[in-house]
Amino acid sequence: MTSTITDTLPDAPTHAERQQEARALSEQGRFAEALAVLAPLVGTHARADDAGRAETLHLAALCALGTGRTGEAQALWQRCIEAKPALVEAWHGLAAMLTALGQWPAAETLWRRLLAVAPTHADAHSNLGIVLHRLGRAQEAELAYRMALAHQPEHVDAHYNLGIVLHEAGRRDEAEAAYHAALAGNPRHARAHNNLGTLLRELGRLEAAEEAWRQALLAEPQYPEALNNYGALLKSLGRLMEAELACRLAIQIRPDYVEALNNLGCVLTELGRQTEAELLYRQALALRPDHIEAHYNLGVALYQLERYPEAETAWRTTLRLAPAHAQALNNLGCMLGMLGRLAEARAALERALECDARLAQAHFNLGGVLKELGALDEAQTAYRRAIALAPDYGDAVFRLATLLITMGRYEEGWRLYERRYENTGFVHFASRGMLSCTHWQGEPLAGKSLLLWQEDGLGDMLQFARYARLVKAQGAAQVAFGCVEALHRVLAGVEGIDAVLTHAEATARAAQFDYWASPLSLPLRLATTLDTTPPPARFEPDPALVDKWAARLATLGAGPRIGLVWKGNPQHHNDRHRSIPSLAVLAPLWSVPGLKFVSLQKGAGEDEANEAQRAGADTGAGTGAKQPLLHLGAEIADFVDTAAIVSQLDLLICVDTSTAHLAASLGTPCWVMLPGRDVDWRWLHEREDSPWYPRTMRLFRQSADETWSAPIERVRQACVERFGR
Repeated sequence: MTSTITDTLPDAPTHAERQQEARALSEQGRFAEALAVLAPLVGTHARADDAGRAETLHLAALCALGTGRTGEAQALWQRCIEAKPALVEAWHGLAAMLTALGQWPAAETLWRRLLAVAPTHADAHSNLGIVLHRLGRAQEAELAYRMALAHQPEHVDAHYNLGIVLHEAGRRDEAEAAYHAALAGNPRHARAHNNLGTLLRELGRLEAAEEAWRQALLAEPQYPEALNNYGALLKSLGRLMEAELACRLAIQIRPDYVEALNNLGCVLTELGRQTEAELLYRQALALRPDHIEAHYNLGVALYQLERYPEAETAWRTTLRLAPAHAQALNNLGCMLGMLGRLAEARAALERALECDARLAQAHFNLGGVLKELGALDEAQTAYRRAIALAPDYGDAVFRLATLLITMGRYEEGWRLYERRYENTGFVHFASRGMLSCTHWQGEPLAGKSLLLWQEDGLGDMLQFARYARLVKAQGAAQVAFGCVEALHRVLAGVEGIDAVLTHAEATARAAQFDYWASPLSLPLRLATTLDTTPPPARFEPDPALVDKWAARLATLGAGPRIGLVWKGNPQHHNDRHRSIPSLAVLAPLWSVPGLKFVSLQKGAGEDEANEAQRAGADTGAGTGAKQPLLHLGAEIADFVDTAAIVSQLDLLICVDTSTAHLAASLGTPCWVMLPGRDVDWRWLHEREDSPWYPRTMRLFRQSADETWSAPIERVRQACVERFGR
């Protein structure tokens, strides 16, 4: 008899073994495989024995969630909860998933039902707080976080999220304490460090804010929000190269990070790289067309690039998105004022102040527009409001000072004008550090030495040199004048000036003087009023130079000799308004019979003068006649040459430039054509004469709505009246 061997088939995996295998797979992140293992155990529908397999249903739901099958996960958790309501993990899983999906009302319901099952569950209280915060119910969210902390005082996320709610509510001290509590539980909580940095910056504790962002980045180096915030702080501290690096790193990590693109644009704008900044703002707007600050900042960059129509478009887009954007209204108004669109500028600036009455810059800009509109009292009020809001607003103090001088209110005007020494943006601020003697404040000068120090333009020095004889008359033993060499020969013979020095010589010898002062401070120190304006300094022409230039002038032949200067220094802040565009604009003057014209133009405009000298200037009257012009500007070495020429002229016609002061001081009649915009304070308001030169100067003012042709026509008519036969 033969025996047979029977093979025993292996046992099928038990439920526990399958669950253990699935758990191991899920821990490796292999959720789809884990779910396949569990599928025979959970089936597709609810079963009567689901209560016994609740743990399996919960694990299957987690695996389904891991594969992104949220609907299947929700169904599995609901089966689990229905079968075993006391299983906290199932409530937690489903509530957490709905929270992550942003299904806030449903998530709130589930967290509350979980807490009904487990009232001391700290995580549930904390997560309920997150949901309530998202639903805009901040007070309830705060209560939920505090409940979490009551049950688990070291709950890091509850402290962190409580800090966010308190921070948003403006309860900064409490928020700071909450962030610190979160960091005590987890010193490497990068987001808590980041939020703490933002809070500390708001509190003005910039060093602590910087350290908070450093800690955030030590904990999480690839944290774009912290890099962006740190970059913004560095920009505010003026550390622009570091700020650029931080923002670029944030963008490298997240190329579509709109806030970082905008911030980097701001940094590059500060660095003067406006073209690069423009590209970044446009990149940000391509990603988010309604980004208000990117539109606003684009306008700033375009304005600085002098692309004014595009800047206007950018700011108007900003205002379409945010009609109450006070800074955009302010900038728009400032630019419109600069472009001469004064009524529109005024409307924009007044609207800016309706939106933010405490915007000092808008009051300042409105003051400038009102001045140009001739509303001087209103302009004065606007400047005073700017200063009341920002007492250290140096530009506003300076503008108010010059406005008051323009209005003839010398006492307050000159006193405020002296505050230019407090303005770090002015050249005057540096003088006190450069000169080792005492800044004169009006102390007795008898037996003392005084250094007059040039800080301002050539014309200013010629105008205010008159004060040298007055300080000398007060008993000053020595009065020296430190100035540029172009003034040396002409000032050397001025009454009251004992020595003329270069700036370098004056700086080196400053300790030898008792005091120093700017000539433009002397009207204040000597209490000048309109009625006590001292006569001009007398500049004596050099007889030898008079003879030299007389020979040149004789080539013009008989007839009144009229000097011309139609352009000033191109570097002057108002040159685009005060200078006449070209010699051709003066053509109406050629039509006055018998006049002989002499060009004293130097630098800008000399090419025109040379051409006119070669070819003669067309009369502009359609006759084809030519007007001879003698151009001497290229041959003039300094003001002594100019004085020798001007002393032999019958009249100087010029724009607001230094030659006017020289001519009027020499006694030569001088007609000055003043621009319609930003007229200098020394010419006062609406006067046709000047108390500084009462017998020699006449002013021809361009109205705001006129081109240069209008005042030039008035000059032509005056020439006919003066020289006509």
